[in-house]
Amino acid sequence: MSFTKSIFCALLAAIAGHAFWAQPGRAEGNTSRAAPSQNGFDILVLGARGGVQDGNLSAYMIMPYGDHHAIMCDAGTLVNGLNVSDHLGKLTDFSVENTTPLTPTGYMLHHVIQGYLISHAHLDHIAGLAISAPDDTPKPLYALQSTVDDLSHSVFNWRIWPNFADQGSAPFLKTYTYHPLIPAQPLPLQNTAMEVTAWPLSHGPVISTAFLIKSGSNALLYLGDTGPDSVENTHRLKTLWHAVAPDVQNHQLKAIIIESSYDNSRPDKTLFGHMTPRWVLKSLHDLAQETGKATSLQGLTVLISHIKYTLTTGKKIQDTIRRELDAENDLGVKFVIAEQGLRLHVQ
Repeated sequence: MSFTKSIFCALLAAIAGHAFWAQPGRAEGNTSRAAPSQNGFDILVLGARGGVQDGNLSAYMIMPYGDHHAIMCDAGTLVNGLNVSDHLGKLTDFSVENTTPLTPTGYMLHHVIQGYLISHAHLDHIAGLAISAPDDTPKPLYALQSTVDDLSHSVFNWRIWPNFADQGSAPFLKTYTYHPLIPAQPLPLQNTAMEVTAWPLSHGPVISTAFLIKSGSNALLYLGDTGPDSVENTHRLKTLWHAVAPDVQNHQLKAIIIESSYDNSRPDKTLFGHMTPRWVLKSLHDLAQETGKATSLQGLTVLISHIKYTLTTGKKIQDTIRRELDAENDLGVKFVIAEQGLRLHVQ
């Protein structure tokens, strides 16, 4: 290792170490909090868009209602999303300790966010994670092995970015500890009252991930980028819906976060592993069919994520997508369009 790289490594390690040890009260170790919520989840959207608009990229903070120990589903945007949320008054119930000099954003990053679920390693899902790493506190990073490999080989590799993880290209700064997820096997999320089960999704040539998060008798399903089974020539969504159907039947599923990157004018041949309102509705019908009851999704919150930012004038694509979803919504679901700073309580 060169002298310059050695100095840079030592400096970054000192920064990361100071950020961790200077903050009192942080929980450590492979533990789960003991009191799962029975009142659903809070969702805070730190980033909503599916590209182009840097500073507003896929990032969803999930926490059991009343419990300020959260997990991030993807991290395309972190600090800017927290700043926007603070400006909108969405962080007022988080008490910043008087003993810390942290801003509300710093407190959220250091003390509230307990780890990261990364669906895949595309930049619009990890940019905030990488940029925030020098000032983040040590946290677990959960992902399928394919995503861990991509992060290790192509991002945290000392060429694209210093290695803030615990494996890959030496030296290891160990801000993030990889926890590979095995499909369909639940795993407790450290320092939270939640557990996660992962399923692979098809996103063009890339394997993406769906995360089923549970706390007590409550469940929330987050889907990373995905294309329809019939376009992707897979059965991964069908497998997911079959696995999730019991949570719908038992009225435990409180929300689904699913993408609709484009409106219905987008041809299937140029979806590139994404969805449109037509395909979202088709997929939700498939889930309802798995439950054996056409009305099983009635009243369920469906948060639409990853809408592609557009540089053209005219109607907002969010409005078009919302109109197309509502026009064919015979399932009775409650569609909500994700916007940065939106905070939802689902129960």
